[in-house]
Amino acid sequence: MSDSQSEFPEQTESIPPCNRLVKPTILTQQRLAKPLPQYPFKVLILFNQPVLEADHPLKESEHEVEYIVNHTLKTLLAAGMNVETLPVGRDPSVIFSELQARKPEVVFNLFEGLGDAGGTESTAAGILEWLEIPFTGCPSPALSIARDKASSKRLLAGAGLPVAGFLCLPDSRVPACPFDWPVMVKPAGQDASVGIDHHSVVSGQEALVRRVDYVLREHGGPVLVEEYLPGREFSVVVLEQKGVGLVSLPAFEIRFERKGPGIWPIFTYEAKWEMESEDFNHTPLDIPAHIDDEMQDKLGRIAREAFAVLGCRDYARVDFRLDSQDEPRILELNPNPDLSPDACLSSTLEACGPLTHEEFLVSLVVRAHQRGGAVRTVRSNPAK
Repeated sequence: MSDSQSEFPEQTESIPPCNRLVKPTILTQQRLAKPLPQYPFKVLILFNQPVLEADHPLKESEHEVEYIVNHTLKTLLAAGMNVETLPVGRDPSVIFSELQARKPEVVFNLFEGLGDAGGTESTAAGILEWLEIPFTGCPSPALSIARDKASSKRLLAGAGLPVAGFLCLPDSRVPACPFDWPVMVKPAGQDASVGIDHHSVVSGQEALVRRVDYVLREHGGPVLVEEYLPGREFSVVVLEQKGVGLVSLPAFEIRFERKGPGIWPIFTYEAKWEMESEDFNHTPLDIPAHIDDEMQDKLGRIAREAFAVLGCRDYARVDFRLDSQDEPRILELNPNPDLSPDACLSSTLEACGPLTHEEFLVSLVVRAHQRGGAVRTVRSNPAK
């Protein structure tokens, strides 16, 4: 299939992007005036085919991948690449058969996991590793560990990095809460704020039991119960750059302007995905955050260490919240974060990064091509 015959249909710009960010338009136009470097690579964009029903409450987060694929496709074509796309739904054999048939030099991995089976995100990366095909983004172990919030927190804490105190509950048996009230309750195996709303913060044991039961019924176990951190919320994007190593972009801040009874300053699912909601329209972001150099340096250092501890590659985002002493604690690490041209990573790159979003997408393919896909740990034919 030639680059002009991609099976991916033209998408409109109406698919809602994450985090409703507005890029610095003048800067973006100036930086995009320079043509992209040209690379004649054969690239396959792998992504998760939406599987949720049209009226499913989580459909927004699942369908955004189509918007990202469309933009990535256009960008890589503009860089002289021969690009095809491969949506994969519930039949994983499609990955094997299509990869063997199409023989890409690099896979641009946008497979985020099926909408009702997020753990398949690491499965797709594992298949690519098994087939020794170079691909962009984090390897399968990092994807698996980061999705398991309890395991990732234990690893980060074991490495001496600051995390919020937490309990991980596999079922509805809820012990007496060891933390001061309030506490945060959320699914331990989800991302994209799935399962988080203003009822996720509870202030008593009975409310905790009810919320744990709700999360188990709606999202399955285990359930994470965390200390509620009352301070400001920041995120830091970490990139790998050739010849430089790990680079942390300036932190951006998530601000919570909505007030009222039962309203907590937290990044809910509605705030991320539902454009008509009060949360969405009252949760602006400051890029970069208005903080002093000491806090910027501290957030960046911790983010780079977390990236290394969890074995990430290419790019990741680390989310923080300040505690009552204004000290940062890691909420979670997000490998392969949203690559929408309107999302946090892109907007941070455009505002204060070393390259544009489009240049970054191209650089991911170049990095994957250079490192190759070999994963063997011993020689197959040892010397006699």
